Amino acid sequence: MQAEPNQASNIDENIENTVTETSKTRHKSDFMIPRSQRRKFFFTFTLMTIVGWVVGGIVSIAVETAITERLVPKLTPGTQELWYMWGTYTSLSIFALIFAADQAIAIRRYVSGWLWLLATGFGWMVSTKVSDTWIDYIWGFAESLNRELSVEEAIILGIASTSAYIFSGIWIGFCQWLVLRRYAQNPWWWIFMNSFAFLLISFLLWLLSLVQTSISEVYRDQVYYLGEQGLTALILSVIPAIALCRLKKRGSS
Repeated sequence: MQAEPNQASNIDENIENTVTETSKTRHKSDFMIPRSQRRKFFFTFTLMTIVGWVVGGIVSIAVETAITERLVPKLTPGTQELWYMWGTYTSLSIFALIFAADQAIAIRRYVSGWLWLLATGFGWMVSTKVSDTWIDYIWGFAESLNRELSVEEAIILGIASTSAYIFSGIWIGFCQWLVLRRYAQNPWWWIFMNSFAFLLISFLLWLLSLVQTSISEVYRDQVYYLGEQGLTALILSVIPAIALCRLKKRGSS
């Protein structure tokens, strides 16, 4: 028996619809963050990262100031010396944990929130200390010359300290990559993603420094500080959010 023309047409149409739906579903699930959820994730991750940056900064500074001004004067000289030597780790740890926790809240639907918190918090602390150490060493070397630096020397040392800041982002990227490789396909490039963000931050802050002379001297420091913090928070939220949306799910073709 042969199928009637209408029946054959319906069968072909059903097969075509099934193939199309399967293709859409497969394409949709290729990415770690599905296309239908990207916009919501982008805004959530960006907002939570900015909140973490602001709240983490305020809380860490408040805690460090309170301990330094109220508690430390009551301690023994030996304990005071230890605080002044290691106290910055307390402030840095508080900031890193708050910053990482806010990101973990936004990303926990797609990767382990606890692992992201630990990786981002630890990576941020290592990155900051490595960067600070190299920058202190570079400018310590400049001070050891016991003379005024030439323009060329100042530019070279400035580039060197900026490079130390940029490449320190690899530590954050590496720690986060250890988590992402469990969920995403070939996320090796993520190791360098934070360094790219730091590079962009450095460039924008350089542009900001060029226009600060046009700002009234009375408000210049405040405007520059707020601009610096705002640009840094924005880049550290937008760039990772976009990058996360580009990661393919582990096991997808």
